[in-house]
Amino acid sequence: MKHIPRKRFGQHFLSDGGIIDAIVDAIDPQLGQPMVEIGPGLAALTQPLVKRLGHLTVIELDRDLASRLRLQKQLTVLESDVLRVDFTQLAAGQKLRVVGNLPYNISTPILFHLLEHVQVIEDQHFMLQKEVIDRMVASPSTSDYGRLSVMLQWRYEMENVLFVPPESFDPPPRVNSAVVRMVPRAKPAPIEPKLLEKLVQVAFSQRRKLMRHTLGVWLTERNFAGPFDVQRRAEEVPVQEYLDLALALNAQAQSLSSV
Repeated sequence: MKHIPRKRFGQHFLSDGGIIDAIVDAIDPQLGQPMVEIGPGLAALTQPLVKRLGHLTVIELDRDLASRLRLQKQLTVLESDVLRVDFTQLAAGQKLRVVGNLPYNISTPILFHLLEHVQVIEDQHFMLQKEVIDRMVASPSTSDYGRLSVMLQWRYEMENVLFVPPESFDPPPRVNSAVVRMVPRAKPAPIEPKLLEKLVQVAFSQRRKLMRHTLGVWLTERNFAGPFDVQRRAEEVPVQEYLDLALALNAQAQSLSSV
């Protein structure tokens, strides 16, 4: 029975054989590697992946698709919302490779959820809306550079590895897609994620204004005494400067708590 794509799940199924082969080659799965696929759908990527891996864990929210996937003995099927999956527990002491054609309507929440489990991730390869990937890999002083750029570049080395046109899907989405490779940094700055997330959120809350109206006020409220030029727009500040500011704020908080 033909599966009808469900809009509420943001389902667009990959159907271009050439693109599928290119994605699998980019992932380069090896026999026995622990890998998790998010949103396998009709198994277009699943089949060539499991052929090389021998076994694959898949996370599928759609009950009908999950039932179909369970017929394949080489698959472990988790019928769940990916945002509820504990990847650290799933890793069971190993490093996971994570792949998937992410639903565009919740791609950013998935990326931030995985950020919480980055310590058990070997690498990630995701099909996403090209516009999202442009924001992920953006450089300072560009219109794409923002909160997503800073938060992800702090923890990952990233590259856009493949362009995927709408006609590669059934049904075709109204946007262009791409595949991004994300490799966790070996020695990231030791920052409290919630602090950095809040700092960046405040900085970009009014991105057209100078930061003295946003982040400057926020820093003053925290009696921050360190140097940081707020006479700039948020998009003009390199990732490393945001990281240095977060480290300085943390150091100040620790100093005050020890008094």
